[in-house]
Amino acid sequence: MTKITFIGAGSLGFTRGLVRDLLTFPLLRDATLCLMDIDPERLDFAYRAVSRIVEMGNYPAKVVATANRQEALQDADFVLITILAGGVGVWRYDIEIPKEYGVDMNVGDTRSVAGVFRALRTIPVMLDIARDIERYAKPDVTVLNYTNPMAMLCRAMTRETDLRLTGLCHSVQGTAGMLAGWIGASYDDVTYTCAGINHQAWYLDFKLHGKDAYPLIHKAISETPEIYNQELVRNEMYLALGYYVTESSGHNSEYNAWFRKRPDLIEKYCTHSTGWNPGVYAYILHEYERAANTWRDEAKKWFASETPISLERGHEYAAYIMNAIKGGEVFWFNGNVPNTKLITNLPDNVCVEVPVFVDKAGLHPVHVGDLPMQCVALNHTSVMVEEMTVEAVLTGNPTLVYQALCYDPLTSAVLSLAEIKQMTNQMLEKNKDYLPTFKHFAA
Repeated sequence: MTKITFIGAGSLGFTRGLVRDLLTFPLLRDATLCLMDIDPERLDFAYRAVSRIVEMGNYPAKVVATANRQEALQDADFVLITILAGGVGVWRYDIEIPKEYGVDMNVGDTRSVAGVFRALRTIPVMLDIARDIERYAKPDVTVLNYTNPMAMLCRAMTRETDLRLTGLCHSVQGTAGMLAGWIGASYDDVTYTCAGINHQAWYLDFKLHGKDAYPLIHKAISETPEIYNQELVRNEMYLALGYYVTESSGHNSEYNAWFRKRPDLIEKYCTHSTGWNPGVYAYILHEYERAANTWRDEAKKWFASETPISLERGHEYAAYIMNAIKGGEVFWFNGNVPNTKLITNLPDNVCVEVPVFVDKAGLHPVHVGDLPMQCVALNHTSVMVEEMTVEAVLTGNPTLVYQALCYDPLTSAVLSLAEIKQMTNQMLEKNKDYLPTFKHFAA
Protein backbone atom coordinates (compact mmCIF):
# COMPACT_ATOMS: atom_id res chain seq x y z
CA MET A 1 0.00 0.00 0.00
CA THR A 2 1.29 3.44 -0.97
CA LYS A 3 1.65 6.06 1.77
CA ILE A 4 1.20 9.67 0.68
CA THR A 5 1.99 12.30 3.31
CA PHE A 6 0.80 15.90 3.19
CA ILE A 7 2.91 18.33 5.24
CA GLY A 8 0.76 21.42 5.60
CA ALA A 9 -2.48 19.56 4.89
CA GLY A 10 -4.45 22.55 6.13
CA SER A 11 -3.85 24.20 2.74
CA LEU A 12 -7.52 23.62 2.16
CA GLY A 13 -8.31 23.90 -1.54
CA PHE A 14 -5.07 22.26 -2.64
CA THR A 15 -5.42 19.19 -0.42
CA ARG A 16 -8.97 18.50 -1.53
CA GLY A 17 -8.21 18.92 -5.22
CA LEU A 18 -5.11 16.76 -5.14
CA VAL A 19 -6.77 13.95 -3.18
CA ARG A 20 -9.67 13.99 -5.66
CA ASP A 21 -7.21 13.64 -8.55
CA LEU A 22 -4.92 10.98 -7.13
CA LEU A 23 -7.76 8.66 -6.10
CA THR A 24 -8.94 8.49 -9.73
CA PHE A 25 -5.80 6.45 -10.57
CA PRO A 26 -6.24 2.70 -9.93
CA LEU A 27 -2.63 2.45 -8.70
CA LEU A 28 -3.33 5.04 -5.98
CA ARG A 29 -6.93 4.45 -4.97
CA ASP A 30 -5.99 2.27 -1.98
CA ALA A 31 -3.30 4.62 -0.68
CA THR A 32 -2.88 5.69 2.92
CA LEU A 33 -3.40 9.44 2.97
CA CYS A 34 -1.56 10.88 5.95
CA LEU A 35 -2.44 14.48 6.73
CA MET A 36 -0.13 16.56 8.95
CA ASP A 37 -0.53 20.18 10.05
CA ILE A 38 0.39 22.23 13.11
CA ASP A 39 -3.01 23.98 13.13
CA PRO A 40 -5.46 21.55 14.77
CA GLU A 41 -8.56 23.30 13.43
CA ARG A 42 -7.39 23.22 9.84
CA LEU A 43 -6.11 19.67 10.23
CA ASP A 44 -9.54 18.57 11.45
CA PHE A 45 -11.19 20.19 8.45
CA ALA A 46 -8.71 18.54 6.08
CA TYR A 47 -9.29 15.14 7.67
CA ARG A 48 -13.07 15.41 7.43
CA ALA A 49 -12.93 16.78 3.88
CA VAL A 50 -10.60 14.06 2.60
CA SER A 51 -12.67 11.40 4.37
CA ARG A 52 -15.76 12.79 2.63
CA ILE A 53 -14.06 12.47 -0.77
CA VAL A 54 -13.05 8.86 -0.02
CA GLU A 55 -16.60 8.09 1.05
CA MET A 56 -18.14 9.75 -2.02
CA GLY A 57 -15.96 7.67 -4.35
CA ASN A 58 -16.25 4.48 -2.30
CA TYR A 59 -12.46 4.26 -2.47
CA PRO A 60 -10.45 1.74 -0.42
CA ALA A 61 -8.07 4.50 0.69
CA LYS A 62 -7.25 5.04 4.36
CA VAL A 63 -7.16 8.55 5.87
CA VAL A 64 -5.18 9.43 8.98
CA ALA A 65 -4.35 12.78 10.56
CA THR A 66 -1.57 13.74 12.95
CA ALA A 67 0.25 16.79 14.29
CA ASN A 68 3.40 14.66 14.69
CA ARG A 69 5.66 15.17 11.69
CA GLN A 70 7.86 12.15 12.35
CA GLU A 71 4.81 9.91 12.58
CA ALA A 72 3.45 11.37 9.35
CA LEU A 73 6.71 10.76 7.50
CA GLN A 74 7.33 7.22 8.74
CA ASP A 75 7.62 4.91 5.69
CA ALA A 76 6.14 7.51 3.32
CA ASP A 77 6.42 6.83 -0.42
CA PHE A 78 5.51 10.42 -1.36
CA VAL A 79 5.67 13.67 0.58
CA LEU A 80 3.89 16.84 -0.53
CA ILE A 81 4.81 20.11 1.15
CA THR A 82 2.50 23.15 1.34
CA ILE A 83 3.42 25.26 4.36
CA LEU A 84 3.52 28.92 5.40
CA ALA A 85 6.28 29.67 7.89
CA GLY A 86 5.42 32.51 10.24
CA GLY A 87 1.92 33.20 9.00
CA VAL A 88 0.28 36.35 7.75
CA GLY A 89 1.06 38.18 11.00
CA VAL A 90 4.74 38.44 10.08
CA TRP A 91 4.46 38.14 6.29
CA ARG A 92 2.52 41.41 6.14
CA TYR A 93 5.70 43.30 7.13
CA ASP A 94 7.44 41.89 4.04
CA ILE A 95 4.97 43.99 2.05
CA GLU A 96 4.37 46.96 4.34
CA ILE A 97 7.93 47.90 5.38
CA PRO A 98 9.27 48.07 1.78
CA LYS A 99 6.24 50.20 0.87
CA GLU A 100 7.43 52.77 3.44
CA TYR A 101 10.61 53.03 1.38
CA GLY A 102 8.79 53.20 -1.95
CA VAL A 103 9.11 49.53 -2.99
CA ASP A 104 5.57 48.60 -4.01
CA MET A 105 4.75 44.87 -4.24
CA ASN A 106 1.72 42.94 -5.39
CA VAL A 107 2.20 39.34 -4.19
CA GLY A 108 5.52 39.08 -2.40
CA ASP A 109 5.87 35.31 -2.09
CA THR A 110 8.49 34.52 -4.74
CA ARG A 111 10.97 37.34 -5.45
CA SER A 112 11.93 40.90 -4.58
CA VAL A 113 12.15 41.97 -0.93
CA ALA A 114 9.18 39.96 0.30
CA GLY A 115 10.27 36.79 -1.50
CA VAL A 116 13.75 37.06 0.02
CA PHE A 117 12.40 37.46 3.55
CA ARG A 118 9.87 34.67 3.16
CA ALA A 119 12.80 32.48 2.08
CA LEU A 120 14.81 33.50 5.16
CA ARG A 121 11.98 32.34 7.41
CA THR A 122 11.02 29.25 5.44
CA ILE A 123 14.33 27.62 4.47
CA PRO A 124 15.23 26.54 8.05
CA VAL A 125 11.79 24.95 8.44
CA MET A 126 12.01 23.23 5.06
CA LEU A 127 15.46 21.85 5.86
CA ASP A 128 14.14 20.44 9.13
CA ILE A 129 11.33 18.76 7.19
CA ALA A 130 13.77 17.50 4.54
CA ARG A 131 16.08 15.95 7.13
CA ASP A 132 13.12 14.26 8.81
CA ILE A 133 12.09 12.89 5.42
CA GLU A 134 15.58 11.42 4.99
CA ARG A 135 15.38 9.95 8.49
CA TYR A 136 11.86 8.47 8.51
CA ALA A 137 10.50 8.05 4.97
CA LYS A 138 11.32 5.24 2.57
CA PRO A 139 14.76 5.48 0.90
CA ASP A 140 13.22 6.04 -2.55
CA VAL A 141 10.69 8.63 -1.36
CA THR A 142 9.67 11.32 -3.85
CA VAL A 143 9.20 14.85 -2.49
CA LEU A 144 6.92 17.30 -4.29
CA ASN A 145 7.11 20.90 -3.10
CA TYR A 146 4.36 23.45 -3.69
CA THR A 147 5.60 26.02 -1.15
CA ASN A 148 6.93 29.43 -2.18
CA PRO A 149 9.40 30.94 -2.75
CA MET A 150 9.73 27.86 -4.93
CA ALA A 151 13.19 28.27 -6.42
CA MET A 152 14.98 29.24 -3.21
CA LEU A 153 13.37 26.47 -1.17
CA CYS A 154 14.11 23.78 -3.75
CA ARG A 155 17.66 25.07 -4.13
CA ALA A 156 18.28 24.86 -0.38
CA MET A 157 16.83 21.36 -0.05
CA THR A 158 18.64 19.89 -3.06
CA ARG A 159 21.89 21.55 -1.93
CA GLU A 160 21.68 20.18 1.62
CA THR A 161 20.06 16.75 1.09
CA ASP A 162 20.04 13.88 -1.40
CA LEU A 163 16.26 13.68 -1.71
CA ARG A 164 14.52 12.96 -5.00
CA LEU A 165 12.67 16.25 -5.18
CA THR A 166 11.01 18.63 -7.57
CA GLY A 167 8.97 21.79 -7.14
CA LEU A 168 5.60 22.16 -8.87
CA CYS A 169 3.79 25.30 -10.00
CA HIS A 170 0.63 25.93 -12.01
CA SER A 171 1.96 28.82 -14.06
CA VAL A 172 3.35 26.90 -17.05
CA GLN A 173 0.21 24.99 -17.99
CA GLY A 174 -1.99 27.92 -16.91
CA THR A 175 -0.25 30.36 -19.22
CA ALA A 176 -0.16 27.83 -22.06
CA GLY A 177 -3.92 27.44 -21.76
CA MET A 178 -4.35 31.21 -21.81
CA LEU A 179 -2.21 31.60 -24.94
CA ALA A 180 -4.08 28.76 -26.64
CA GLY A 181 -7.36 30.51 -25.91
CA TRP A 182 -6.05 33.76 -27.38
CA ILE A 183 -5.46 32.05 -30.75
CA GLY A 184 -8.76 30.20 -30.73
CA ALA A 185 -7.35 26.81 -29.76
CA SER A 186 -7.70 24.46 -26.83
CA TYR A 187 -4.87 23.40 -24.53
CA ASP A 188 -4.89 19.94 -26.14
CA ASP A 189 -4.21 21.50 -29.56
CA VAL A 190 -0.86 23.07 -28.60
CA THR A 191 2.64 21.87 -27.76
CA TYR A 192 5.48 23.90 -26.33
CA THR A 193 8.96 23.95 -24.84
CA CYS A 194 9.11 26.13 -21.75
CA ALA A 195 12.25 26.72 -19.68
CA GLY A 196 13.86 29.26 -17.38
CA ILE A 197 13.23 29.71 -13.68
CA ASN A 198 10.06 29.50 -11.62
CA HIS A 199 7.54 32.22 -12.51
CA GLN A 200 10.02 33.49 -15.11
CA ALA A 201 10.22 30.65 -17.63
CA TRP A 202 9.93 31.30 -21.35
CA TYR A 203 7.99 29.55 -24.10
CA LEU A 204 10.94 28.89 -26.37
CA ASP A 205 8.52 27.48 -28.90
CA PHE A 206 4.73 27.35 -28.97
CA LYS A 207 3.05 25.31 -31.68
CA LEU A 208 -0.49 24.75 -32.87
CA HIS A 209 -0.92 21.39 -34.60
CA GLY A 210 2.85 21.25 -35.04
CA LYS A 211 3.23 24.70 -36.62
CA ASP A 212 4.78 27.81 -35.04
CA ALA A 213 1.95 29.69 -33.32
CA TYR A 214 3.95 32.74 -32.22
CA PRO A 215 2.78 34.77 -35.27
CA LEU A 216 -0.81 34.12 -34.16
CA ILE A 217 0.01 35.13 -30.57
CA HIS A 218 1.72 38.31 -31.79
CA LYS A 219 -1.26 39.21 -33.96
CA ALA A 220 -3.68 38.63 -31.07
CA ILE A 221 -1.69 40.82 -28.66
CA SER A 222 -0.99 43.56 -31.20
CA GLU A 223 -4.44 43.81 -32.81
CA THR A 224 -6.94 42.86 -30.09
CA PRO A 225 -7.19 45.45 -27.28
CA GLU A 226 -9.08 43.04 -25.02
CA ILE A 227 -6.19 40.56 -25.19
CA TYR A 228 -3.48 43.21 -24.83
CA ASN A 229 -5.23 44.66 -21.76
CA GLN A 230 -5.67 41.26 -20.13
CA GLU A 231 -1.95 40.97 -19.30
CA LEU A 232 -0.43 44.44 -19.65
CA VAL A 233 2.90 43.65 -17.99
CA ARG A 234 3.50 40.30 -19.66
CA ASN A 235 2.34 41.51 -23.04
CA GLU A 236 4.75 44.46 -22.87
CA MET A 237 7.53 42.04 -21.89
CA TYR A 238 6.67 39.81 -24.85
CA LEU A 239 6.63 42.72 -27.30
CA ALA A 240 10.07 43.79 -26.03
CA LEU A 241 11.76 40.40 -25.59
CA GLY A 242 10.08 38.22 -28.22
CA TYR A 243 9.21 35.31 -25.91
CA TYR A 244 6.24 34.91 -23.60
CA VAL A 245 6.88 34.50 -19.88
CA THR A 246 5.01 32.38 -17.33
CA GLU A 247 3.02 33.65 -14.33
CA SER A 248 0.67 36.60 -14.03
CA SER A 249 1.34 40.26 -14.73
CA GLY A 250 1.00 41.00 -11.02
CA HIS A 251 3.81 38.61 -10.12
CA ASN A 252 6.03 39.60 -13.02
CA SER A 253 5.69 43.30 -12.28
CA GLU A 254 7.71 42.59 -9.10
CA TYR A 255 10.49 40.70 -10.85
CA ASN A 256 11.95 43.45 -13.03
CA ALA A 257 12.73 47.18 -13.01
CA TRP A 258 10.26 48.30 -15.66
CA PHE A 259 6.77 48.62 -14.17
CA ARG A 260 6.63 49.36 -10.43
CA LYS A 261 9.31 52.01 -9.86
CA ARG A 262 7.04 55.08 -10.26
CA PRO A 263 3.41 55.75 -9.33
CA ASP A 264 2.53 56.68 -12.91
CA LEU A 265 3.90 53.36 -14.20
CA ILE A 266 2.04 51.41 -11.51
CA GLU A 267 -1.14 53.22 -12.52
CA LYS A 268 -0.57 52.55 -16.21
CA TYR A 269 0.49 48.90 -16.09
CA CYS A 270 -0.46 47.44 -12.70
CA THR A 271 -4.02 48.52 -11.97
CA HIS A 272 -5.94 48.14 -15.22
CA SER A 273 -5.18 44.65 -16.52
CA THR A 274 -8.30 42.52 -16.79
CA GLY A 275 -6.55 39.25 -15.84
CA TRP A 276 -6.95 37.64 -12.43
CA ASN A 277 -4.02 39.55 -10.92
CA PRO A 278 -3.24 42.87 -12.60
CA GLY A 279 -0.71 43.99 -10.00
CA VAL A 280 -2.38 46.21 -7.40
CA TYR A 281 -0.49 46.78 -4.16
CA ALA A 282 -0.67 43.97 -1.54
CA TYR A 283 -3.26 41.97 -3.50
CA ILE A 284 -2.42 38.56 -2.02
CA LEU A 285 -1.98 39.93 1.50
CA HIS A 286 -5.53 41.23 1.34
CA GLU A 287 -6.72 37.89 -0.04
CA TYR A 288 -5.04 36.07 2.86
CA GLU A 289 -6.70 38.42 5.33
CA ARG A 290 -10.09 37.86 3.71
CA ALA A 291 -9.64 34.07 3.76
CA ALA A 292 -8.67 34.15 7.44
CA ASN A 293 -12.09 35.65 8.19
CA THR A 294 -14.19 33.53 5.82
CA TRP A 295 -12.69 30.02 5.54
CA ARG A 296 -14.74 28.55 8.39
CA ASP A 297 -18.01 29.68 6.83
CA GLU A 298 -16.88 28.36 3.45
CA ALA A 299 -15.97 25.03 5.08
CA LYS A 300 -19.45 24.75 6.59
CA LYS A 301 -21.01 25.39 3.18
CA TRP A 302 -18.73 22.76 1.65
CA PHE A 303 -19.85 20.08 4.08
CA ALA A 304 -23.49 21.12 3.79
CA SER A 305 -23.47 20.52 0.05
CA GLU A 306 -24.79 17.18 -1.17
CA THR A 307 -21.98 17.05 -3.76
CA PRO A 308 -19.24 19.37 -2.44
CA ILE A 309 -16.67 18.36 -5.06
CA SER A 310 -16.71 16.69 -8.46
CA LEU A 311 -14.85 13.37 -8.48
CA GLU A 312 -13.81 13.88 -12.08
CA ARG A 313 -10.02 14.02 -12.45
CA GLY A 314 -8.47 17.48 -12.63
CA HIS A 315 -5.00 18.60 -13.63
CA GLU A 316 -2.79 18.58 -10.52
CA TYR A 317 0.69 17.50 -11.63
CA ALA A 318 1.41 15.66 -8.40
CA ALA A 319 -1.25 12.99 -8.95
CA TYR A 320 0.05 12.18 -12.44
CA ILE A 321 3.64 12.11 -11.17
CA MET A 322 2.81 9.68 -8.37
CA ASN A 323 0.89 7.46 -10.78
CA ALA A 324 3.87 7.36 -13.18
CA ILE A 325 6.33 6.47 -10.41
CA LYS A 326 4.03 3.64 -9.29
CA GLY A 327 4.22 2.20 -12.81
CA GLY A 328 1.41 4.01 -14.58
CA GLU A 329 1.53 6.14 -17.72
CA VAL A 330 4.69 8.17 -18.30
CA PHE A 331 3.99 11.84 -17.59
CA TRP A 332 5.54 15.10 -18.82
CA PHE A 333 5.51 18.31 -16.79
CA ASN A 334 7.61 21.38 -16.02
CA GLY A 335 9.44 21.01 -12.72
CA ASN A 336 11.94 22.87 -10.58
CA VAL A 337 15.21 20.93 -10.41
CA PRO A 338 18.98 21.58 -10.07
CA ASN A 339 20.65 22.87 -13.20
CA THR A 340 22.80 19.91 -14.20
CA LYS A 341 23.82 21.45 -17.56
CA LEU A 342 20.13 21.61 -18.50
CA ILE A 343 20.17 25.34 -19.26
CA THR A 344 23.71 25.93 -20.41
CA ASN A 345 23.90 29.70 -19.98
CA LEU A 346 22.74 29.65 -16.34
CA PRO A 347 25.08 28.61 -13.49
CA ASP A 348 25.40 24.96 -12.50
CA ASN A 349 23.15 23.61 -9.74
CA VAL A 350 20.91 26.69 -9.41
CA CYS A 351 17.21 25.91 -9.42
CA VAL A 352 15.74 25.96 -12.93
CA GLU A 353 12.29 25.15 -14.28
CA VAL A 354 12.49 22.80 -17.28
CA PRO A 355 10.55 19.98 -18.93
CA VAL A 356 10.71 16.76 -16.91
CA PHE A 357 9.59 13.24 -17.82
CA VAL A 358 8.65 10.90 -15.00
CA ASP A 359 8.25 7.12 -15.03
CA LYS A 360 8.73 4.30 -12.54
CA ALA A 361 12.50 4.93 -12.64
CA GLY A 362 12.01 8.47 -11.35
CA LEU A 363 12.38 12.05 -12.57
CA HIS A 364 14.21 12.78 -15.84
CA PRO A 365 14.85 16.50 -16.48
CA VAL A 366 15.32 17.46 -20.15
CA HIS A 367 18.37 19.25 -21.58
CA VAL A 368 17.35 22.62 -23.05
CA GLY A 369 20.62 24.34 -24.02
CA ASP A 370 21.05 28.11 -24.12
CA LEU A 371 18.17 30.47 -23.43
CA PRO A 372 17.89 33.55 -25.66
CA MET A 373 20.26 36.28 -24.44
CA GLN A 374 17.50 38.78 -23.70
CA CYS A 375 15.70 36.20 -21.55
CA VAL A 376 18.66 34.74 -19.69
CA ALA A 377 19.82 38.25 -18.71
CA LEU A 378 16.73 38.68 -16.54
CA ASN A 379 16.88 35.09 -15.27
CA HIS A 380 20.54 35.39 -14.34
CA THR A 381 19.95 38.45 -12.15
CA SER A 382 17.10 36.68 -10.34
CA VAL A 383 19.15 33.49 -9.93
CA MET A 384 22.04 35.32 -8.31
CA VAL A 385 19.71 37.08 -5.86
CA GLU A 386 18.32 33.64 -4.99
CA GLU A 387 21.81 32.16 -4.59
CA MET A 388 22.86 34.94 -2.21
CA THR A 389 19.67 34.49 -0.19
CA VAL A 390 20.17 30.73 0.21
CA GLU A 391 23.81 31.24 1.13
CA ALA A 392 22.79 33.89 3.66
CA VAL A 393 20.45 31.47 5.44
CA LEU A 394 22.90 28.57 5.43
CA THR A 395 25.77 30.69 6.76
CA GLY A 396 23.80 33.10 8.95
CA ASN A 397 25.32 36.08 7.13
CA PRO A 398 23.02 39.15 7.20
CA THR A 399 25.32 41.12 4.90
CA LEU A 400 24.44 38.71 2.09
CA VAL A 401 20.75 39.54 2.60
CA TYR A 402 21.57 43.20 2.06
CA GLN A 403 23.72 42.39 -0.96
CA ALA A 404 21.00 40.21 -2.47
CA LEU A 405 18.55 43.10 -2.24
CA CYS A 406 21.12 45.44 -3.78
CA TYR A 407 20.70 43.41 -6.98
CA ASP A 408 16.96 42.81 -6.79
CA PRO A 409 15.71 44.55 -9.96
CA LEU A 410 12.74 46.32 -8.37
CA THR A 411 14.53 47.38 -5.19
CA SER A 412 17.58 48.69 -7.04
CA ALA A 413 15.34 50.66 -9.40
CA VAL A 414 13.77 52.51 -6.47
CA LEU A 415 16.32 52.80 -3.66
CA SER A 416 19.92 53.85 -3.06
CA LEU A 417 22.40 51.48 -1.45
CA ALA A 418 22.08 53.31 1.88
CA GLU A 419 18.29 53.07 1.75
CA ILE A 420 18.48 49.36 0.93
CA LYS A 421 20.73 48.77 3.93
CA GLN A 422 18.40 50.67 6.26
CA MET A 423 15.36 48.75 5.00
CA THR A 424 17.19 45.41 5.25
CA ASN A 425 18.17 46.04 8.87
CA GLN A 426 14.65 47.10 9.79
CA MET A 427 13.22 43.94 8.26
CA LEU A 428 15.85 41.69 9.84
CA GLU A 429 14.95 43.12 13.22
CA LYS A 430 11.22 42.59 12.61
CA ASN A 431 11.87 38.96 11.60
CA LYS A 432 14.50 38.08 14.23
CA ASP A 433 12.31 35.54 16.03
CA TYR A 434 12.00 33.54 12.79
CA LEU A 435 15.66 33.54 11.73
CA PRO A 436 17.43 30.87 13.82
CA THR A 437 20.57 30.71 11.65
CA PHE A 438 21.42 34.40 12.12
CA LYS A 439 23.49 35.32 15.20
CA HIS A 440 23.40 39.08 14.59
CA PHE A 441 21.36 41.36 12.35
CA ALA A 442 23.36 44.43 11.38
CA ALA A 443 23.97 44.22 7.63
